[in-house]
Amino acid sequence: MNTPTVLRLEQVRIALAGRLLVEVDAEIGPGEVLTLMGPSGVGKSTLLAFIAGFLDPAFAAGGRVSLAGRELTTLPAEARRVGLLFQDPLLFPHLSVAGNLRFGMPRREADKRARIDQALAEVGLAGFGERDPATLSGGQQARVALLRLLLSRPAAALLDEPFSRLDRALRGETRRLVFARLAEAGLPCLLVTHDHEDAEAAGGPVIILE
Repeated sequence: MNTPTVLRLEQVRIALAGRLLVEVDAEIGPGEVLTLMGPSGVGKSTLLAFIAGFLDPAFAAGGRVSLAGRELTTLPAEARRVGLLFQDPLLFPHLSVAGNLRFGMPRREADKRARIDQALAEVGLAGFGERDPATLSGGQQARVALLRLLLSRPAAALLDEPFSRLDRALRGETRRLVFARLAEAGLPCLLVTHDHEDAEAAGGPVIILE
């Protein structure tokens, strides 16, 4: 019997220079979104860095993070199977759209080109595979970043203010797409934001960091 894909944060504490920044105890089930809200500087992104495995050694962190029953904190970042979406799409400028999507895909996955073409078509970007990412709009770049995350087949997703750079007209549409696709994939998701509309769209529980 498979272990449910649950992301657990057990008594996670992060401090800097002896000052406690973040203290979280939470569980996120498959397809659920937990939102952490608070102003800049309270440690929201620092918590994501700890979970993903690239926390700056200047911070002191403790507690347990597990995903589908597997302890993450002892693993290197590349072995944690955690996907990330940031404020910026962070697409590689020297690669085409298809090249960006291929970059994160498992090496042994068969017929990558067909999978990429299908994924692009599903988000309204059919035929965009050979495009230069610099020629895409902000909303199109956000969709490519989402597909790159999904095609890497993560077991959980961390979202760091992923909608904050989009104009208001695109923000709602992109939120709906991101949350729908992550739920469809059954990924437990942790969202950090200062935007109440992000939290409302996510539809899950909210933790306020002071």
